[in-house]
Amino acid sequence: MGRTIALVYGAISYLLFFATFLYSIGFVGNQVVPKAIDSGVSGNIFDAIVLNVALLSIFAVQHSIMARPGFKAWWTRIISKAVERSTFVLLTSLILALIFWKWQPMGDIVWSVENQIGVIALWTIFGIGWLVVLVSTFMINHFDLFGLTQVYDNFKGRESSPPKFMVLGLYKVVRHPIMLGFIIAFWATPVMTMGHLLFAAVTTAYILLSLSLLEERDLVAELGDAYTDYQSRVPMIFPTGSKK
Repeated sequence: MGRTIALVYGAISYLLFFATFLYSIGFVGNQVVPKAIDSGVSGNIFDAIVLNVALLSIFAVQHSIMARPGFKAWWTRIISKAVERSTFVLLTSLILALIFWKWQPMGDIVWSVENQIGVIALWTIFGIGWLVVLVSTFMINHFDLFGLTQVYDNFKGRESSPPKFMVLGLYKVVRHPIMLGFIIAFWATPVMTMGHLLFAAVTTAYILLSLSLLEERDLVAELGDAYTDYQSRVPMIFPTGSKK
């Protein structure tokens, strides 16, 4: 792949990611977007559960496999290393779009907050969750995380260096503030339907399992003592939780 094509490819992948990220806010919050988590008429609940869990499982499998160092080493023998991250971002965005498109509503109400102060508080927490997600990406390296640094360095004819391990901002509070932000955003709602509950529960379970079983193991293997020391000082995802 030529350098200019790789740069354009990376830029398009990033723009699709950002559009998907913005759509995600409306999808989970049932705001603005044409198809949200509770949009439409509820059908057979068993069929909805099967399809919705299958959709989330596709995301989980893709995300888990493509993020592993062993897969990346194999994958970059097939595609350019410069576009590996952009390809991951692109496929993630496309799978999220599939979830938004095919998600089946399950409209039974689990809870509904009527108190106006409570409603405002929950929407505020919802917004804070998404803000934590976005801000946390800039506390590491936003443009490296989403593949732009790699395609730009390739365009300039230089090799991208792996980002240095630094503990800044929210990373001093928890090791994975991006994931904490997602969990906050997924659960903070004044009206919790069965469909929303399924989405929040499955994604939260996936986040906790993938971090503890996969991501943390990879980080220890990559960073060694620096990361094990970090683990001993800072909780994984919940500020008051276990440091492991």
